[in-house]
Amino acid sequence: MKSKFILFVFLFFSFFAMVSCQPKMVEPTKPNILFILADDFGYHDLSVTGSKFYETPNIDRIANEGMIFTDGYATCQVCSPSRASIMSGKFPARHGITDWIGARTGEEWRKAGRFNQLLPPEYVHALPHEYTTLPEAMKEVGYKTFFAGKWHIGTNGSWPEDHGFDINKGGWDVGSPRGGYFSPWENPNLESGPDGENLSMRLAQETVNFIKENKDTSFFAYLSFYAVHGPIQTTQEKWTKYRQKAEDLGIAKTGFEMGHFLPIRQVQDNPVYAGLVEAMDDAVGHVLISLDEMGLAENTIVVFTSDNGGVAAGDAFATSNLPLRAGKGYQFEGGIREPYFIKVPGMGNGQKCNTPVTGTDFYPTLLELAGAELKPEEHIDGVSLVPLLKGETISARPLIWHYPHYGNQGGEPSSIIRLGDWKLIHYYEDGHEELYNMKTDFIESEDLAAVNSELVKHLSEKLFVMLDEMGARYPTKDPDWNAGKEKEYLERVVNSRLPNLEKQRMNFLSKDFDPKNNWWGSFITND
Repeated sequence: MKSKFILFVFLFFSFFAMVSCQPKMVEPTKPNILFILADDFGYHDLSVTGSKFYETPNIDRIANEGMIFTDGYATCQVCSPSRASIMSGKFPARHGITDWIGARTGEEWRKAGRFNQLLPPEYVHALPHEYTTLPEAMKEVGYKTFFAGKWHIGTNGSWPEDHGFDINKGGWDVGSPRGGYFSPWENPNLESGPDGENLSMRLAQETVNFIKENKDTSFFAYLSFYAVHGPIQTTQEKWTKYRQKAEDLGIAKTGFEMGHFLPIRQVQDNPVYAGLVEAMDDAVGHVLISLDEMGLAENTIVVFTSDNGGVAAGDAFATSNLPLRAGKGYQFEGGIREPYFIKVPGMGNGQKCNTPVTGTDFYPTLLELAGAELKPEEHIDGVSLVPLLKGETISARPLIWHYPHYGNQGGEPSSIIRLGDWKLIHYYEDGHEELYNMKTDFIESEDLAAVNSELVKHLSEKLFVMLDEMGARYPTKDPDWNAGKEKEYLERVVNSRLPNLEKQRMNFLSKDFDPKNNWWGSFITND
């Protein structure tokens, strides 16, 4: 009996020893995702896209190690609509946030004192809660979600933590860095650090801290810089570097040309702005190096893009987007074509893709890369770009933009459609339309509408069928519009604003430039 008991014990423990030695079934690790969104950062504000003035080695690294989408677009020429589109996968005409949140509408627009012909329509003021957002979709498949930086698509109750982010560091109502880029700042969701702490680097450090705490899980980190939105600010060291660089490259006698409503910057030589760009690039580098050091880079997708074009007019008049036309707030390529880079380890590395893509495409693309089911009822205006990342193709589809407003930068109320190589712009002041061939004329120098009337009609009809289906709102004529007053206003801009901007530009480039011992408050504008 005793021998049988000993045999039973031996077999019992041998069985569990055998079971414990069997290889465990481990589920494939989902890729981590780092989404980096810059603010007001133009297509040509990068070394990798042709700038000879700005220095951006870290952002360039993302481009060179990933895929560069040469015809990558934001869904709007201003910030809030574009940001809502990334979160929702919907065009602005559909989600209803068609201007930056806080902009005047209707008769209130008259208080801007610009004497325009139209009254802009009302728009939605917060990202709708009924949407399943991109971070919410990521949470559904097991991702830990994190947000740092600029939000500007809703007030308290519609902040990042109300739309799927587990952690929010610095996202709230406003779109500019209240208090500036150096501590102390004014932000209810980001405590100020030591005096002089750089905001961009602080947001990067918060992102790194999150990644370290969650390196053993799958994470979706959304680093949304306030940079390079005005007020543009930098350190004396960086100003000195770029002032000298501007001199070495040769300082042009003039820096601006008059646009329809405002002067538009034609040269990249602002040393204050260049320093702000470099500070953001330094912050990007900090996060990328941290991923390397933690051994996470080979399992982390990195996206870099911007919410609209660089500010060539209005705001801080900070940069030039040439050879692209105009900039933030405008219907031209300088306002909507953006840096658009996706780095997926082992996929599309170092390649360029000229297929037109837009901000709504990030949602389905990242879902597919994460191995999740797509949600076509949510990202209804986006498509997955995974085939392009694999070197394949996607079906041609129309991209549209709807901005029925006057912006701070001088753009005109308009709607746009791009289909294939063709781009049509419809203007609401007088109803005229312009047609450009993006393959042969991406600088939009030759309007071909007059010689392609049938194509214009076809694209215009398609545009308005789509807009009406989405429930788009349109501007209305201002019954109090006075052509004489508008002409007087524009004359003041030409005779006063333009020469003052030229003086300011040369002041920034002067060896004697003195921001009154306040380098982190060197330029604040209230345009």
